[in-house]
Amino acid sequence: MELTYLPALEHPEIVATPVAAALADWPQAAEVQVAEIDPELADTAAMTEAYGFTLTQSANCVVVAGKRDGEERVAACIVRADTRADVNNLIRKTLGVRKASFLSMDRAVAESGMEYGGITPVGLPEQWRLLVDARVVDIELAIIGSGVRRSKLFLRGKLLAELPRAEVVEGLAN
Repeated sequence: MELTYLPALEHPEIVATPVAAALADWPQAAEVQVAEIDPELADTAAMTEAYGFTLTQSANCVVVAGKRDGEERVAACIVRADTRADVNNLIRKTLGVRKASFLSMDRAVAESGMEYGGITPVGLPEQWRLLVDARVVDIELAIIGSGVRRSKLFLRGKLLAELPRAEVVEGLAN
C-alpha cells in the first residue's frame, strides 16, 4: 500500500486538535509529515506490515502513572515499537513512585484529547512528563501517532528529543 506524505502543518484536519495546536507552536514542525492510513490498520504491527515498514521505524507512546506522597505523577513514554516500556523498573524510578502502571484507556483518551491507538507525544497535556527512550532518537524517520487512528506522523527521531518537556532516558525500554 502506498502512502501520500503531506506537510503536517498544512493538514491539521487529519490530526487530533491538540496535535495540530502543538505543531502550530513548535519551531521544528515544518519537518513533520503526515499520511492518512486505514484506521483499521492503526495498531503498530498491522500498520508496519500493511505499509512495508519495520517495527524499528515505529515508536509507540504509552502513558503511565504512579503516586508518591498522595501526588499522582503521569508520564507519556515513547519507545521503539520493537521494545517494551520498562514500567516496573526504570520508569517507576524516573517518576519517583513505588508502583507505576498504565493509565486507563478512558483517562488517557479524555486527558490527552486523542484517540486510543493514536496517542502521540506531540500535544500532550502540560502536566505530563514526556520520557523518550534514547533509541527512539536514533530512528532516521520515525513513525508515531497523530492523535487519531486514521493518520500517522513521520519525523526524524532526533526531533522527538526536541519536543517541549522531552527527557531522553537511556534504557527506558527493554
